Amino acid sequence: MKEFPACLILASAVLAACTQSSSESAGTASSSATTPNGVAAARPVAAATAAPATGGCPRTGKWALCSVENRLVQSGFVVRRVNGEAPRRAGFSVTPAVYTLGRSRLEVFIYPSESALASDVAKMDTVAAAPRGAKNPWPFFSPTFVRSANLAAVFLTDNPTQAERLTLALTAGAPQP
Repeated sequence: MKEFPACLILASAVLAACTQSSSESAGTASSSATTPNGVAAARPVAAATAAPATGGCPRTGKWALCSVENRLVQSGFVVRRVNGEAPRRAGFSVTPAVYTLGRSRLEVFIYPSESALASDVAKMDTVAAAPRGAKNPWPFFSPTFVRSANLAAVFLTDNPTQAERLTLALTAGAPQP
C-alpha cells in the first residue's frame, strides 16, 4: 500500500514536468528532432498561445484576402504583398491582389460570388489564364491557374513543387462558418 502513494506522486511530478516543458516551448518557433544518424534537424512547431488562424477574417464560406494570406502562411509560404496598383488582367473582371512568394508571383482575384467567377472562367482558357484565343500575357513562366469558391489565382513559378503546394492550399476550400 505504501507503493501506491509513491507512484501517484511520481505520476503527478511527471505530468507537471510535461505540462511545464510544453508551455515553455510553446513560444518557440522551432524544435529539433534527432535523425537516425544522430544529426539534429530543426522542424517547425505550432505555438499553443498563437492567435487564432482566422485572425479576425470573416468565416463566411467565401474567400477574403486575409484568409488567403493566412492559408498561405500556414502552408509554409513567405507571403509579401506587392505595393502599388495591381495591373488589370484581360479576362478577369476584378483587379487582383499581387504577392511575391519567394521568387514566385501570385495574383489573387477575389470575386463577390462564385457565379461572378464562373462567368469569367467560362470565357477563359485556364491553361493560359487568359481569354480564349489570346496569347499568353504572363511574363517568364507558364501560369498555374487555381479556382476555389469565389477565388481565382494565377501562380507564376518555375518550381512545380511550390505550384502543387499552392494549389493544395487554396483548393482545400475557404474558411467555413
